[in-house]
Formats: sequence, C-alpha cells, structure tokens
Amino acid sequence: MASNTLPASVDQVLQLLQSQEYVADRRLATTLFLALAMGRPLFLEGEAGVGKTEIAKVLANGLGRKLLRLQCYEGLDTASAVYEWNYSRQMIEIRLAEASGQTSKDALETNIFSDRFLIRRPLLQALETTAEGPPVLLIDELDRTDEPFEAYLLEVLAEYQVTIPEIGTIKAAQPPIVIITSNRTREIHDAVKRRCLYHWVDYPDKSRELEIVRLKVPEAAADLSREVVAFIARLREMELFKLPGIAETLDWIRALTALDKISLDPESVSETMGVVLKYQDDVAALDLAKISGLIDEVRAEAMRSR
Repeated sequence: MASNTLPASVDQVLQLLQSQEYVADRRLATTLFLALAMGRPLFLEGEAGVGKTEIAKVLANGLGRKLLRLQCYEGLDTASAVYEWNYSRQMIEIRLAEASGQTSKDALETNIFSDRFLIRRPLLQALETTAEGPPVLLIDELDRTDEPFEAYLLEVLAEYQVTIPEIGTIKAAQPPIVIITSNRTREIHDAVKRRCLYHWVDYPDKSRELEIVRLKVPEAAADLSREVVAFIARLREMELFKLPGIAETLDWIRALTALDKISLDPESVSETMGVVLKYQDDVAALDLAKISGLIDEVRAEAMRSR
C-alpha cells in the first residue's frame, strides 16, 4: 500500500522502488533519496528507453501522490505549460455584464481576471498541495523544448513560484517533487542543471536486465529470457542508429513468448526484429548469417558461465 511519507533512508527508497517493481541500483536510489531529503529537483539524463520516465511514475504511485506530467516539445509555451485564461468564458462574462448594464471597467477587469477564469496547466498545478502532500511533477524530455522555455523554468525551480501579471505571484506552500528527464538530443543549460541533483541513467547490466525481465514477464521461458537479454546486450555493442532500450527488451520477450518460443532461432529473430529495432538501416544490418553468429556467441557465453 502506498504511503505519502517520504523515505527516511536509501534502503527505504530501494524498498519503495522494489514495491513498484522498479529494479534500481543503489547509486540511483541514493541520488533519489537526497533529492527528496533536500527538496531539490532530480535531473535524469540518458538514452531513450532506459526507464527515466518510469521513475517519476513509480515514485508517485509508491508515495500515493498525484503525478503531473508535462510532456515537452518544440514550441512549448506558458499557455500549454503554466496557465492560460479561459477566453471564451471571459467573453461570455463581458457580454452578460454589458447586457445587465454593468459599465465599471475596473470591476469587470477584476472579475474576469480572477481565479475562476484561470486554466491551470501542469507547472501551476504543481504548486498546489493536496491532503496527500505535494504532487510529483514530471517534466519529460526537456531537451525537446526551446531554450527560452528553459529560462522560464528557472523561477519555478529556484523559488517554486509562478508570476501571473494579472494576479501576482503564486508560491507553493510545500515544494513539489520534481523529476526532469532528458534524452540528451541537445545540452540543457547549466543554470537549470545547477538547481538540480543529477543522475545518468544507463542501460542496465545483463544481470539487472534479466531481473527486470523475470519481474515484468514471468511467463517467459527461463532459457529464452537469458538468451534475449544476452542478445540485446550484443546489439548494444553494435554501431546502430538507435540502440534498443529496456522497453524493447520487454516487448521482444513478450512477442517471442506469444509465438510460443522457448529459445532463440535465426528465423524468429529475423521475423521479429521490428519489435527491437526501429530503423530500416539497423534491421538491414542484421541478416540471417549475422543473427546466427550472434545466437552462437550468446550460447557459447552461456556455456562458459555455467
């Protein structure tokens, strides 16, 4: 059962993540614990598909907090990220005021620029504390936004407040738990990073990835799980345009299990490569001969480790 009390130690962070079926190493758990204890945003950087976004989800679920997700994209502005006014309702209010003979512009302006006409977006919602405690704010894929939006974030991350010209400054009574992710398609400004604790989320090693597979896809054959994890590890050593992440590993093991496979064979691997690799040049680099060679290497490695 979720508890909204923050973990009191690194071990408790590990337990919380494990309770949500998230397999993490102690270094990540330590950084997460410090971010929670110090009230600092956590900046997670790494390749796509390594589980950065999932950390915010399991943290919110494990703590029983509301999750607010701001999905970043090029051209993201304050109207989509912070707030905007409900213009259609404001126009109706103006027409009603005119029809009833209310002519005081100051009174009308005060009325239409009040809280009931304000549409709160994720950054503004994150400043509100509920009975369960401050929410978890996920700012996902910050590297997809423009640099001016990063500059706007500085006030939010430094002071946990937002300034609305018509109303004034709204400040959080309690800071939200902030998780920022980046796939490093471009560098994030140092001013943002300085306000955060930093952690690079790497691909898991084979033992941890096998643990994830067994946890997430327990119905898969044991030999198949080991071979898939070892095969994926070999793919990540190749010069591919897009290396497969943990999500692709899990999708592939589910696909092969749906095909009633209990171990890898060249034909099945070739037929299901679209689950693992998302670019034609990468798929084309793996012909049957290459696939057969990789499977042989995987099985030879397994024999040596026994």
